[in-house]
Amino acid sequence: MVVGGHCDPRFFRVREVFERHFAEGLELGAAFAVFLDGQRVVDLWGGVADRKTGRPWEAHTPVLAFSCAKAVTATALLLLAERGLVDLAAPVRAYWPEFAAEGVTVEHVLTHQSGLPAIEEPVPVEMFEDLPAIAAMIASQTPLWEPGTAHGYHAVTYGFLVGEIIRRVTGKSAGDVVAAEIAGPRGLELWLGTPPDVIERTARLSAGERVIPAGLAEQGVPPDPSDPMAAVAAAALDRDSLMNRALGNPLVHLLPGGSNNPVILRAGWPAMGMVATARGLAAFYRDLVAGEILRPDTLSDAVRPRVTGPDRVLYLDSSFGLGYMRPAVTFLTPARGVRSAFGHTGMGGSVGLGDLEHGLGVAYTMNKMAEGMAGATRAFRLLEATYDSL
Repeated sequence: MVVGGHCDPRFFRVREVFERHFAEGLELGAAFAVFLDGQRVVDLWGGVADRKTGRPWEAHTPVLAFSCAKAVTATALLLLAERGLVDLAAPVRAYWPEFAAEGVTVEHVLTHQSGLPAIEEPVPVEMFEDLPAIAAMIASQTPLWEPGTAHGYHAVTYGFLVGEIIRRVTGKSAGDVVAAEIAGPRGLELWLGTPPDVIERTARLSAGERVIPAGLAEQGVPPDPSDPMAAVAAAALDRDSLMNRALGNPLVHLLPGGSNNPVILRAGWPAMGMVATARGLAAFYRDLVAGEILRPDTLSDAVRPRVTGPDRVLYLDSSFGLGYMRPAVTFLTPARGVRSAFGHTGMGGSVGLGDLEHGLGVAYTMNKMAEGMAGATRAFRLLEATYDSL
């Protein structure tokens, strides 16, 4: 298979890894982009955007990047805070009077400490595009733990919470603020709420390999307490686990085509609904690192770890600043980037990363989904080759 795009000779290792993933059958279609000190040094793509039709992956092929959206949504809220429109230490109900939970601050929401990681009532399919209505469902809930005392990944609720705060302050959706303040002025190929012409050329996601044996529970195999993935495996098989409750509502599979359905792409859920090209997402981090979106002092404070350690939802260690992931088991980063990298992963394997010390903006997008850590290894190998090339 021919890989398209450009790769600076200094980064030949990146091209080798990218091509090897296709040769080994790990990819269907994918793209990888790197900006170094503002200059595009890697911009690669290859494979097919749609397995059914054989449509090729091209230079401007976007794809649903799932939770990579969280960093972009957080940036929109931080812009408002930078302008004095939001106080991160203030209670959420200061901006959203109907929000019932006491003691939840805006910072708690950004750092996954609010105790509201799951929507308790099933979200009707007809409500999937009504973001304020979904937010209202969460607003009536009681936190599962005392806000600020622990953290647990708010996989879906994060976006409705942050997005509703943005809407209450500006009168606009998170997607509209991203378009007007971040993506639009810079010509970035990323959307929270994808327009029809972009949906038409968006890559179609395909299922990858299962990494947790479906028959594990039925076989009566006890979890190995020394295996850090044991709790994850057990939780994945438990329909009522907090992890599955956090990830499984709204039930996207009720729509024909699941996450490929135009309803999901149009809705632009702020936690996991961003459609982007690798080039567009990498350029977002390029501009963040350059101080062109947030002030340098704002970003430096935002990437400072606020919570690190056991995650009540993911059952692994995670680390978060104000909306940005920091290196941990849940955000695998090469050793050279552990101190300075930040960003966010996306379900199935996508990742966006910025690095203040090394001047990097990096993104990996793909359409062959993989579960668990198997999805992260493709991105990690590409990131490792990137850091090794510096």
